[in-house]
Amino acid sequence: MTPPTWQTDPTHSLRVPAHGATFDAYVSRPDATACPVIVVLHEVFGANADIRSTCDELAQAGFIAVAPDLFWRQERGVDLSVRSQPDWEKGVSLYEAFDIDAGVRDVEATVEVARTLPGVTGRVGVMGFCLGGLLTYLTAARTSIDAAVAFHGGRTEEFLDEAADIDVPLQMHLAAADEFIPPVAQRAITAALAHQPTVEIHSYAGCKHAFSRHGGLHYDANAAQLSRQRTLDFFRLHLRSNP
Repeated sequence: MTPPTWQTDPTHSLRVPAHGATFDAYVSRPDATACPVIVVLHEVFGANADIRSTCDELAQAGFIAVAPDLFWRQERGVDLSVRSQPDWEKGVSLYEAFDIDAGVRDVEATVEVARTLPGVTGRVGVMGFCLGGLLTYLTAARTSIDAAVAFHGGRTEEFLDEAADIDVPLQMHLAAADEFIPPVAQRAITAALAHQPTVEIHSYAGCKHAFSRHGGLHYDANAAQLSRQRTLDFFRLHLRSNP
């Protein structure tokens, strides 16, 4: 594999080789060395301000955060506003045309590069939101990572035949009033993963989709804070402990 290209501040960028091409990723890192990496997977808005803020928060907590541009095969550098209707419509269009299997392979490529970055421990987790949440679930089922956290992964119920393949620590966050993941889908997800010893699922009563999104219409401060603390505790347990 082509050696990764590392570009330090202020560019915050990383170039990931993938199947004869390359795509970019946003990087935020703490001052400390010997840190684990968390690969952060975006939703329909691309690697936008919300995702970059999430990466920066993870860096403040002592992790190197890497957010790949998952839409690169369709359009590079997608950076959409969570408050714009035209941006929402564009994001949905990209989402509907997105190749899920290729996306998982791109996440896997990002993980492989992340393990080789300067100053890392070699341990890598993945977390994602909506589309990224689904890709997190599938990455946990199909590839080799050290831990995963999925926020309201849309369409997860369509891939429950892969639940038995998950043998890494996986934490899931579901919004009880999610308008895109109805109760019947949430019950199916919970039932399929109920006997997986490495999986834990948290539900947030009264919350709608993307309840933790910075600046989102359905942002719930209490649920967002709780879910983020659970996420940090989970990654600290599984990425900073010995393999």
